[in-house]
Amino acid sequence: MDFRLKVFKKVADLLSYTKAARELNISQPAVSKHISKLEEHFEKALILREGNRISLTSEGQLLLSYANKILDQYQQLENDFLAMQDKMPDSITVGASTTITQYILPKALSELKNIYPDLHITLINGNTEKIEQLVEKQEIDIGFTEGRSSNPLLHYQRFRRDEIVLATRVSNRQLKREELRLEDLYNLPFIIREEGSGTRRVIESTLLHHGIHPDRLNVEMVIGSTEGIKTYLLNKDTYAFVSIHAILQELKGNFLKIIDVRKLDIKRDLHYVHLHGKHSQAIKIMQRYFGQAYNKLE
Repeated sequence: MDFRLKVFKKVADLLSYTKAARELNISQPAVSKHISKLEEHFEKALILREGNRISLTSEGQLLLSYANKILDQYQQLENDFLAMQDKMPDSITVGASTTITQYILPKALSELKNIYPDLHITLINGNTEKIEQLVEKQEIDIGFTEGRSSNPLLHYQRFRRDEIVLATRVSNRQLKREELRLEDLYNLPFIIREEGSGTRRVIESTLLHHGIHPDRLNVEMVIGSTEGIKTYLLNKDTYAFVSIHAILQELKGNFLKIIDVRKLDIKRDLHYVHLHGKHSQAIKIMQRYFGQAYNKLE
């Protein structure tokens, strides 16, 4: 039942069966089946479908409030057992690349702080290359990166999958449908990240792989931060490829929406990285914590 509630919460938060399936790494029919089973169990409709849009019924809103409480209790249970198993050092220094620093780690580290209230945590932000250098120099205990190098001194382990999606503001009515063909991208006004951005490299590489030339896109503006791009999107009928983690609050608040592009799936692995052969208590606990608990923090 706890996983079924997690599926329902994901659909309710993203208002999309497709995106919920991708986030949970299960099929869309499996998502639909879990929702149907919940509706059968409670003998109430939980989700309304209106064309390509979905919304929660009043019963769905009630279930979501309880699901949040129940999943929080499960998280607290795991946190309490985690705290009983290990002793954390007095302080830990974490380095992370921009997307992870801004949208993923703060909430996760606050939960870790609840488990270890005496732990002093320092979070350093930088691009992937800088974080790798800090790990190699042993100036941080563990790093979190959006990419990985071939440095033989470093050990990488995937802790999360990130999806980059096409977003625009909800009030944008220029499109007649919620799914585009690849060639339709040439007709959209785009906001993109600056040259040298890791996110931009992933996007351009994937587009080229699908026969779409990035230099032929209609680029309205280049903005050097995801927060700046989001603000622009909220104020003008433009489009941008952004990490889904960066717009979760805007999706929940119904300010931004995701536009599906047929046959286009932009994903990347997020890693934590440390020196080969280094197995400190801090690293062990961080790996266990993110391995066991992270998905429940969303």
